[in-house]
Amino acid sequence: MNPSRQRPLAIGPLRAFEAVARHLSFRAAAEELHLTQSAISRQIRSLEEEVGCQLLLRGTRHVELSSHGSLLLGTVRGVLDRLDTTVRQIRQSQGRKVVNVTTFASFASLWLLPRLEAFHRLHPDMDIRVSAHDQIIDLDDSEMDLALRYGPTNLLPPDAQRLFGEILTPVASPWLLQQAQSGQLPPLRQASDLALHTLAEEDDQRPSGVYVSWRRWLAEQGQKDLQPRRWMYLNFTYQQVQAALSGQAIALARLALVSEPLQRKELLEPFGPKARMDAPSSYWLVMSRQGRQRPEALGFARWVQEQAALTRHAIGDGLTGDEEEGLGGD
Repeated sequence: MNPSRQRPLAIGPLRAFEAVARHLSFRAAAEELHLTQSAISRQIRSLEEEVGCQLLLRGTRHVELSSHGSLLLGTVRGVLDRLDTTVRQIRQSQGRKVVNVTTFASFASLWLLPRLEAFHRLHPDMDIRVSAHDQIIDLDDSEMDLALRYGPTNLLPPDAQRLFGEILTPVASPWLLQQAQSGQLPPLRQASDLALHTLAEEDDQRPSGVYVSWRRWLAEQGQKDLQPRRWMYLNFTYQQVQAALSGQAIALARLALVSEPLQRKELLEPFGPKARMDAPSSYWLVMSRQGRQRPEALGFARWVQEQAALTRHAIGDGLTGDEEEGLGGD
């Protein structure tokens, strides 16, 4: 047996292989790694000799993975990702403390970011890195310390900590309501009056979208066949809220995400609290394995829980004694 095939694989050739496999180009891999194409080629040949098979199929103008190369790539990517994450954590530990948070865009825009200034006043030596997107990532296979998520209980991990529930309510700008009261716009005193107004609706085709839709709210108000003057379909919750703030439409808002604009009278509930509607999902905090081991991440999680308690109070979302205990953190 070739003695070289018994040695551990060097990281350099593995990183070159991953880059070529990702780009399917020796030139692009060389530019990314700041090496020459010949250096990349030597590293790939060295790796193939050590593994004992061809990993890349070279054509005149193209590169593709062999079956063995595809098999190796899946492992190599995971190894390099974990290595890079560990190195970043070590570097961060030598400088400012950073807590990595993942959440969805509307929650970041409407709930988390407006509160971060208060957190930074309490912890000026700590940085918060927010990754906002709608894809759910595997926390324990990433560099994230915690996630702020949304969904029903059965789709969350057992150790998820409930922050607050989902309550929907119609909201409008004070300007729009003043115009309606003065007669310059159609009246807005009862649910049937919505036929004369524009309604901002989240363009969510998932089955769960029905629970936060105007159609469900209208049905509960005895107006299931009502058609508004105009529908305004929007991708994200924060866009609906912006449409309401600007007076362009009436939004069916997630109460937890607009509790502060309501307190500041930037938005108003035209039909009052009696028109609020519950939905089955809630907002949750989930810690990663690494986050549970980092004091700064645990401290940030406790602060989020404190802020969530204020939101629960503002929206009238009471928790049982057992749920309150579960919010105590590690």
